[in-house]
Amino acid sequence: MYIIGLTGGIASGKSTVSAMLTELGAYIIDTDKIAHAVVMPGQPALLAIAAHFGNEIMLPDGNVNRKNLGDIIFQNQEERSCLEKIIHPYIEMQVDNSIEKAEQLGYQIVVIDVPLLFEAGWQHRVDEIWVVYVEPEVQISRLISRNQFTTREAMDRINSQLNLTEKAERSHVVIDNTLDLANTKQQVKSAWHNVCAKMNILE
Repeated sequence: MYIIGLTGGIASGKSTVSAMLTELGAYIIDTDKIAHAVVMPGQPALLAIAAHFGNEIMLPDGNVNRKNLGDIIFQNQEERSCLEKIIHPYIEMQVDNSIEKAEQLGYQIVVIDVPLLFEAGWQHRVDEIWVVYVEPEVQISRLISRNQFTTREAMDRINSQLNLTEKAERSHVVIDNTLDLANTKQQVKSAWHNVCAKMNILE
């Protein structure tokens, strides 16, 4: 089995590339979805988060108030690190279970979609790293438009992650998502073909 680590920055278009890889036949493990699942009501990660951050990050229905939590962690590196230390072990466990499931199902290529791949030190868990890159001004514009953030809120979230240029320098494959979808898709197909050739997989 060959494991690709797919990363990028917020609003870089990583989900779009992930969807393209699904169409090509990859088994996708989405750590964002796992991160949401492990903080659902009743989950041990949520209990630990509530104990640390207090009731201000909880909604009346028992779910996390993601906006309040985001306002805290994107302006405070220490609190962000604390949150990551709480939830990362639970995410890793679910990722390991998903890799085992993919292997049982006969998949030869697994893509772990992990936004904080470098930040969390996950580069050693994968065989190859792909980064979805956009120019900084495009990233800011998309984030403001998509999430209705102020410029400061957008910048706080972008600056909480490793710079996309540095991620690109440390990756094996760079998918430039600055232009149109057709251009991005062609890059993805080419990189996928190279992996299949490496693994002797018939497409």
